[in-house]
Amino acid sequence: MTGYGKAEYNNNGITLTVEIKSVNNRFLDLSYKCPRSFTALQDVMRSTIQKHLSRGKVDVFVNYYKQADSQSSMQVDYDLASSYVKVAGELKKKFPKLKNDFTVLSLMKTQDVLRAQQEVVDLDEITPILVSTLSSACENLDSMRAFEGEKLKADMLSRVAVIEETVGVIKERAPLVSKEYHDKILERVKAVLEGSEVDESRLLQEVALFADKSNIDEELTRLYSHVSQFRKICEQDGEVGKKLDFLVQEFNRESNTVCSKANDITVTDNALKLKCEIEKIREQIQNVE
Repeated sequence: MTGYGKAEYNNNGITLTVEIKSVNNRFLDLSYKCPRSFTALQDVMRSTIQKHLSRGKVDVFVNYYKQADSQSSMQVDYDLASSYVKVAGELKKKFPKLKNDFTVLSLMKTQDVLRAQQEVVDLDEITPILVSTLSSACENLDSMRAFEGEKLKADMLSRVAVIEETVGVIKERAPLVSKEYHDKILERVKAVLEGSEVDESRLLQEVALFADKSNIDEELTRLYSHVSQFRKICEQDGEVGKKLDFLVQEFNRESNTVCSKANDITVTDNALKLKCEIEKIREQIQNVE
């Protein structure tokens, strides 16, 4: 589920800002953008985030500033600088017509000659601050995700209501299918026999066989049960995404069976309508934790 959270710590000369954003993903995929000195704390950050999130593609942004470290010093690689100067002199001798415009400024801009002194972070000091700030950011993220979750819940429940209504239409139509089949067969047989006596018992056997093959009472009963279970799960706290995902698979299984058994255009049309709503719910469930 998508969301964004931010928290900031500012005390004792330390400013720590944590931003976290998530988008939909089947598994928990974490990506960190933080100072290199925080690399050792990635396991701590992961365990903190897992208390709030179980899936999603999550980006974590950490910005750190300590007042005492504001005046960072520069390190000069004099050996490397000497090598550049020496090579410049040799090139001048080799190509005397070329102008030697190698200056101190250009030397400073040469790669790896100057390096900012590596900032040292006291991990024992910063770890509890990081955990607390990251937890606050996750809580803010949860608030945003909860708001979106209510909208997803309302959307899915409205589609479940459509499914329940459509199952009712199919249930009302299903008993008429066998009767209409009986009438059609009877008309065809009479047309072929041209007024001869029809073997009613044989005809009833054929209709009974058709009725047995096209009976969808069990599938409709299970669909009603799935609708009830779906609503109950939506009212539960905690992680419900996997439960709903499994239940939607069962919805789809029953609707496929109804389609294969239908032998009636009205039932088939409504079964396809079921599948359409089920697919829309399935897409939404991918956003649910």
